[in-house]
Amino acid sequence: MSELNIKVEFSGGMELLFQNVSKHTIKFPAKQADDKKSTLQDLIFHIRDTMMTEKKDLFVEKDTVRPGILVLINNVDWELCDELEYELNNNDEIVFISTLHGG
Repeated sequence: MSELNIKVEFSGGMELLFQNVSKHTIKFPAKQADDKKSTLQDLIFHIRDTMMTEKKDLFVEKDTVRPGILVLINNVDWELCDELEYELNNNDEIVFISTLHGG
């Protein structure tokens, strides 16, 4: 099974959920068990399940990222790129930016 190299970045305070490391390169399968191409939703679940040990609800709510998190796919707002259904490609850059701040 072929793998994709996906660059993932967390900012706007989200890096605090990932041991203060903002940039990661993730090796991710190009296809899932059902033989469909891997999507952004598959990657989000992978991040939640393998990279986070606590406060998972600050990243994922139900089946998507929590409201208040801006998602960029190759520097483009994910709303222009099929959002969760976006099919991942090798060397994609996915950025998660929290727009929520305490006060």
